[in-house]
Amino acid sequence: MPTKKKTLMFLSSFFTSFGSFIVVCSMLGTQEWVSSQIAISDSSSNGSLVITYGLFQGKSHQEFSHGLEESQKGFEVLEKLNNSSRRTLHLVAVLLLVLSLCTSLLSSGFTFYNSISNPYQTFLGPVGVYTWSGLAALFVFLTMILFVANTQSNHLSEELAQMLYPLYPTTTYRGTTHRYGYSFWLTLLVILLSVVTVVIIVFYQKARHQRKQEQRKPMEYAPRDGILF
Repeated sequence: MPTKKKTLMFLSSFFTSFGSFIVVCSMLGTQEWVSSQIAISDSSSNGSLVITYGLFQGKSHQEFSHGLEESQKGFEVLEKLNNSSRRTLHLVAVLLLVLSLCTSLLSSGFTFYNSISNPYQTFLGPVGVYTWSGLAALFVFLTMILFVANTQSNHLSEELAQMLYPLYPTTTYRGTTHRYGYSFWLTLLVILLSVVTVVIIVFYQKARHQRKQEQRKPMEYAPRDGILF
């Protein structure tokens, strides 16, 4: 059976890694990743198209100073994207986030297992926790980078606007501003929780190593008379 200290340390890591798993679930389930405002101007309309979306769903509406506004629209992101590099990058971002979900779950499973037992296999111990927590942070970081690149450089919002409002070609666009929502910034929380999970285990391993060294050198702490005898 594990010591009380080990149980407490690994249970703490379990809560942080399981918290990471819950946050990734929230990221997949919420649709406030980015809100893009596209200014448009032509002979009949002047204003902007506002598109807010996540990995799977989104909504859009028009804000015109003059011209006829359409009602708010809801849409499926992947259905609106053509077979282009934007769709491919978006799918890769979704896949990476799903991998982060799986590795966070594995990390929480490993930490809980270590809190109630002393596994013989090295990978089932701290090494496994380091691996899965590190991969969870890496996958969610890559998701963050890909989503920003697809939105900023690859003009994902503009393509969605073209599909949703075909009456306004790209020649009428006068600039786009992006505001990233809470669903996007949760990526930083996942990275933080994964790092905290690893740090807790590192501290436990360091304390365990020091205790073993003390046990291997009992003579250093024995009385001088006992050593001479």
